[in-house]
Amino acid sequence: MENIEKIKCLIIGSGPAGYTAAIYASRANLNPVLYQGQQPGGQLTTTNEVENFPGYPNGIMGGEMMLELQKQAERFGTEIRSGWVTKVDFSAQPHKVWVDDKELHADTVIIATGASAKYLGLDSEQHYLKTGGGVSACAVCDGFFYRNQEVAIVGAGDSACEEALYLANLCKKVTMLVRRDEFRASQIMKERVLKAQNIEVLFNTETEEILGDGQVVTGIKVRNNQTKEVKELPITGFFVAIGHKPNTDVFKPYIHTDEVGYIQNVPGTSLTNVAGVFVAGDAADTRYRQAITAAGSGCMAALDAEKYLMTLE
Repeated sequence: MENIEKIKCLIIGSGPAGYTAAIYASRANLNPVLYQGQQPGGQLTTTNEVENFPGYPNGIMGGEMMLELQKQAERFGTEIRSGWVTKVDFSAQPHKVWVDDKELHADTVIIATGASAKYLGLDSEQHYLKTGGGVSACAVCDGFFYRNQEVAIVGAGDSACEEALYLANLCKKVTMLVRRDEFRASQIMKERVLKAQNIEVLFNTETEEILGDGQVVTGIKVRNNQTKEVKELPITGFFVAIGHKPNTDVFKPYIHTDEVGYIQNVPGTSLTNVAGVFVAGDAADTRYRQAITAAGSGCMAALDAEKYLMTLE
């Protein structure tokens, strides 16, 4: 027991959801401890510039915004630590969490571990993702920067169709790359995409390489997997819409998730199936996946945790 640390409110994850939960929890005197996880700052740190978060009329770099949220949480007393959760035991109160080899006993746990976008795995894709020069996994976040330009999007499901249609309202032309000979999307979404005048769909097509000058994307090399024809398409933006993987595996023995892994919360709340364990942000969000909605759910989780702690007194 000497090596066990007792915590009133433990927050796992450091994106907009985690930091907002920390701000509210610390202001409520819950003495929160936040572990940043494997990607401090979350997905937003991979976004070049954020222009759609209220309060930043001139926009702000994603990484800079996360540092500001961290400072705000620390200002009110949140203890922020590096490290990530390797094991949990939510079978009884207090909840047991292991960070590396350290055992923590927490009265409340807020899961804000987010979801990671799936990528194709190309070296060139990762290169231009890091440079911020034209690869993105969020059309709603970054489509604005490609107004009146030609872009491509890879994907075949409803989300890919939605993002293609969103881009079509902004861009001169959208080329949609579908690996098979048909969409996986619903019929209504297929029809909307095929009717859009500035969306060209290339079926049986796979991306071989993202082309560019080292800093920004200038085109892509694609291959038809039936005819084996290879060609280059001039584009300035490449969007990946092949899904997300919620970072929730470690919680699955105790927390209910859907078939993909998204945590199932009580609708309209942050409550999970385990009393005293709450969820915020993209770990439970299958629909919006925006920084502002993640932040709002972080507030909800902190308020729900505060209310739960009152029942323990």
